[in-house]
Amino acid sequence: MIRPWTLLSYENALETRVLDVYIQRTQSQDHPEKKGDFVVLDMVDWVNVIAITPDQQVVFVRQYRQGTREITLEIPGGMVDAGEDFLTAGLRELKEEAGGVGTSAIQIGVCEPNPALQRNRCGTILVTDVELGEADWDPNEEIEVVLVPLSDVPDLLRSGAVTHSLVIAAFQWLHLHESSV
Repeated sequence: MIRPWTLLSYENALETRVLDVYIQRTQSQDHPEKKGDFVVLDMVDWVNVIAITPDQQVVFVRQYRQGTREITLEIPGGMVDAGEDFLTAGLRELKEEAGGVGTSAIQIGVCEPNPALQRNRCGTILVTDVELGEADWDPNEEIEVVLVPLSDVPDLLRSGAVTHSLVIAAFQWLHLHESSV
């Protein structure tokens, strides 16, 4: 049976507002000749919000993403602040990005965005009966709110109009949630 590797050292190589980069030296417990240095990104947890209006429209946002240098179609979401759980962070992000407020909110799933490199999780919350109002963007955000019929979401995913892997995972959580109710 495979076992966790032994941590030999853990050194901070870079600190930023969004993430810290560590160099982690580890060694196999079963094969001590196998050891090496690995880059680990220590990040805060993230949250995604599937927000559905009373007329079954899903709240999407378009925004410019620095990594791909493209405008993406996503659902509201962002970083979980210190002291917040996924539900609290998701409701805050929905309000900030789309001015959205709903009558019911539940957590429907949690995943690890990339356990090969990252030490964080991404929670998905479902908010229903969402009404939109005034957004309160972060200083470096520019967002366009887009409403999409819930029934059209699978086609958006299939067509590649939505490419963010964590958004795709969020809709898988929704599918699993709906099939268990």
